[in-house]
Amino acid sequence: MQTILVTGGAGFIGSCFVRRACAAGRYHIINLDKLTYAGNPDSLPTHQNHQLVTGDIGDRALVQQLLKTHQPVAIVNFAAESHVDRSIDGPLTFVETNVLGTCRLLEEVRAWYGTLETGLKQQFRFLHVSTDEVYGSLGATGLFTEETPYSPNSPYSASKAASDHFVRAYLHTYGLPVLITNCSNNYGPYQFPEKLIPLMILNALEGRPLPVYGDGLNVRDWLYVEDHCAAIETVLTRGRIGECYNVGGNNEQTNIAIVRQVCSLVDRLRPQTGQAPCESLIQYVRDRPGHDRRYAIDASKIERELGWKPQQDFASGLELTVRWYLEHTEWVERVQSGKYRRERLGLETAN
Repeated sequence: MQTILVTGGAGFIGSCFVRRACAAGRYHIINLDKLTYAGNPDSLPTHQNHQLVTGDIGDRALVQQLLKTHQPVAIVNFAAESHVDRSIDGPLTFVETNVLGTCRLLEEVRAWYGTLETGLKQQFRFLHVSTDEVYGSLGATGLFTEETPYSPNSPYSASKAASDHFVRAYLHTYGLPVLITNCSNNYGPYQFPEKLIPLMILNALEGRPLPVYGDGLNVRDWLYVEDHCAAIETVLTRGRIGECYNVGGNNEQTNIAIVRQVCSLVDRLRPQTGQAPCESLIQYVRDRPGHDRRYAIDASKIERELGWKPQQDFASGLELTVRWYLEHTEWVERVQSGKYRRERLGLETAN
């Protein structure tokens, strides 16, 4: 069985990729994750084809050991600090992980790749998972394509743009066989509750305010996480070396429209909360700095070249997501209480 090294595989998108890979049974997964606040072992499968290694992509000695020991046929790099608000409060952490961490990972991969025999070199791929936020902000019309110039507006998007450039440079300078995907906003099960959709679901259930930035009319294209991971699998197996592929859900939504849809679903699926109508909990709050007005992805390239397109529209994906949070209260409680982290740090014993 072939081995894939997945970095950041205990996060929201990475853990979905790992769960899918284990369920398919095609690969042995070595999962390197630093297990920061957003890395949650509770989101990972207990499976014979999955091995979690706690560590940093910037730890070159550890990366070197994993490469030599496991000889992966591919690396899928999810590892990143990803929350815009946190990047505004502490940008240097994003530089350290997203830029320097990626560069250190690339350096070790480059050195190891140079030792491979020709057949293994031809098979190997390095897939870097990025974001549409690197493109900046759109006006009322138009879509991001793979040729859209980068114009990041937040410390998070700037750090991801820098990492994309370094990945591309390692192809052109050193011949490393790389691929890049730039995705729109993801949602779905197992997402950390500081993100918009799970935050609104859980606050609505608890009768807490539903904070909406500015006028609520910022637009994002929303992509169900399972669809995103299917796209990554497709690019990994069939994508052309050196290419970037935009991955979108064809689901543009304003923030306020999303919050109202979440409210409607919670009212319908859990009427006994006593908060109905949940829309009464909506509160407009001061907009965050550098808040891009609109993102929207043109995903025609990946559909045309590789045959991928999303399976979930926003209504179906959102209902699946809300139902998951309603049915997985133990996972939610462990995240909200911090118990998943205290156990990992040895401050609390698992029952």
